Parts: sequence; structure tokens; C-alpha cells
Amino acid sequence: MSEPAAAEPGPAEPGTAPWRRAEASRLIAFGRGAALAEGGFGWLGAGGEIDVARPCPLYINARMTYAFALAHLDGVAGADSLAASGLQALTSRYADAEHGGWFSAIDRSGKVIDSGKTNYAHAHTLLAAASAVAAGIPGGHAALAAAVAAIDQHFWSDAEGCALESWDAGFSELEPYRGANSNMHSVEAYLAAGDVTGDPVWPARAASIATRLINDHARGNAWRVPEHYDRNWQPWPDYHLDRRDDPFRPYGTTPGHSFEWARLLVTLEAALPAPPAWLPEAAAALFDRAVADAWQRDGHPGLLYTVDTGGQPVVTSRLHWVACEAVLAADVLHRRTGEERFAAAARQWWAEIDRYFLDRTNGGWWQELAPDMTPAGSTWSGKPDLYHSYQALLIPSLPLSPTAATALARRRAGGGPGSTPGGALAS
Repeated sequence: MSEPAAAEPGPAEPGTAPWRRAEASRLIAFGRGAALAEGGFGWLGAGGEIDVARPCPLYINARMTYAFALAHLDGVAGADSLAASGLQALTSRYADAEHGGWFSAIDRSGKVIDSGKTNYAHAHTLLAAASAVAAGIPGGHAALAAAVAAIDQHFWSDAEGCALESWDAGFSELEPYRGANSNMHSVEAYLAAGDVTGDPVWPARAASIATRLINDHARGNAWRVPEHYDRNWQPWPDYHLDRRDDPFRPYGTTPGHSFEWARLLVTLEAALPAPPAWLPEAAAALFDRAVADAWQRDGHPGLLYTVDTGGQPVVTSRLHWVACEAVLAADVLHRRTGEERFAAAARQWWAEIDRYFLDRTNGGWWQELAPDMTPAGSTWSGKPDLYHSYQALLIPSLPLSPTAATALARRRAGGGPGSTPGGALAS
């Protein structure tokens, strides 16, 4: 009698290292479709094609450059040339040769669509440039120097201890608004810049932002992060009351940002030589408030987009980036505290991502779902963004500090904290 055939291995459990390894490969293959022959990256539609009706925003170019720099460090063939293309687009297509900095959006031909200068996009450009330096991408050092100059000259305010929000093209008119969202991304970018330059000014600036927005404002607001402020950093609670589902400045508060802040506070604590004692307490409190406000609040799976100042649901769409930041916050808090409740939450959210957000037919991840967890597009169209999802697949296998690109570079070189054989997704 012949031996019975060996059973085929079952699918990996969502969120485990084998699952993340397979999904990272699938996701980065999908993202290659965003590359433009002219240089840089376009806006990917739902089927993986470039949506020619959409402009090419600076922040998307920066995010895709960042993702491919990470992919190169993770051993993905050809990712370095894609990251280099993104850097070249900064120089040749987005750069404002007259006033400095980078325009917010161009079309495929290179025509400027939005000439404004925003901290949000410049912070992502700093993150991309710093990560490109860590990855050894040609043009990385020049891009980093330009990003540092733009931020030092136009966006960082010593007087406010935070970043300014946006300017006109000539850096002559400053918007009378201050935003938590762009400052949160500044924290991540500043930590990345500090990792590759060794300059302590960057983590010090990150700590300054976190102190104002989290230890002061969020702590005093039941651990909900006020998103919008006037020029004097007074909360602006009715901002965008008439544009509740704005993708960047929605009305109310955004639980997904609380998860993102929680992750960044854990990274900040690990990065600082003498971290403030309040950082781990705040990270856990932000996480718990976001769970209470957002998860299954309307009886459906998933994490909703926004709540009002009292925590009542406003926009109940499920955005992929919120799920990504939730699993990352749970992961880093579990590793920081050892508390099983964080690991259990991560497992639940990875299962939801696997079930609802992965598009196994067309590739990539759905960027937005309706409350019934079917694909939607009221806030986001297409699948233009790998930033949150690709990070979510890599960071759980990296140390709490340094930031992702530097950690991957050290691992690739065979040394540094958190080194493991077998690549970035070894468990």
C-alpha cells in the first residue's frame, strides 16, 4: 500500500511573519504599476492602472519613493531603480527652481496643478529622502539636503515648537491654520532624518511636537487628539464642519491618528536618550480611546473614520490606513509593555484586514470600505497609497527604534539592534 500524500500546508494566519512576507511581495508587485515613464509615480486606480484623470500629488510621489526604498532594503529586485525615479522626479518635475521647495501637485506632463507648499507633503519628502539615504539610492543625499533646507527655512518654527502648515508658492503668505496631521507626519520624518544624519535636533523637534499636541492638548481632551488649530494653537473644533469626510482635514477627531500617534510615541521613547516619562502612558491611553471610539461602534466590523469632539461617530467609512495604524500600534505596544491585550487586538485587526481589505482579484488593498465592509470611494478613489500598508507588513519584524529604513539597512548589513537572519520578515 502506498504512503498517503502529505497534506498541503494551510494558508498562513493573518498577521504572522509568513503571511506578511507573502502579502508584502504581492503588494509591492501591485505598486510597480504606479511608475510613470516620465519619472515618478501616478495615481493607481482600483484595477492597478494609472488613473490619468488624477493629478500626481507630491505626497504620493514621496510615499511611493519611500515604499520602494524600503522594498530595496528588503531585497526586492528592481525596487532601487523605482525609488531613484521618485527622487529624480523631485528634482526634475516637482521642484520650484525660483522659490525653493516642491509644488504640491503636477500632471503627467509636468505642468503644475497646485503650486502651494505644504508641510504635509514636505514631511513625506523628508521621510522619503532620509530613507533613500539609508537605502543607498542615488540622489538620496541631494534630496535630503534640499528637504532639510526647505523645512528649516519655511516650516519649522522654534517659537511654536511645531511645524507651520502651508504657504503659497513664493513662501510669502502663511496659512492661518495649524494641523495635527502634518505635524504627526513631521514626527515620523524627523525621527528618520535623525537616524540617518545623527543630528539630535531632529528627535528634539519630534519630542517638542509630541509634547504640545499629545501631552498638552490630547491629555486635556480625554485623550482624543484635537486635529485643527488656529495660528495661536487654540483648538478649532468646528473646522470643516461642512466637509466632514475630507481625506486630510476631516471635521472632528480621527481615531486612526490616535493609533498612529501611539506608534510614534513608542518609537520616540526608544529613540531619545532621556525620554519623558509620559510617553508610554500617553501611547496606551491614545490606543484605548481610539478603540473605544472607533471599533465596531455602529455594529459592523472594522474601525470607523471620524468622531466628533464628544466621541460620537461622524464618518463611518472604514479606511485602510486606519486598520494599518491600528495593527502597528497594537504591535509596538505589545512589544513595549508585554500586555497580551495588545497582541489580541492586533490578531483581530489583521483578520479583518485579511478578510475585507485585500483585493485578491485585482491586487492591492481597498483604500476605503463602506460600513458593511464592501468597497467604497466617497473619501478615496483607487489604490494610490502603499505607505501605510507596506509599513504595516514590515514594522512588526523591526525593532522599536530606529525608524524602518535605518533598521532594514542595519539588518541588511548583518548588524544592529533587532538583527535576525533571513531578511526583514523573519520572525
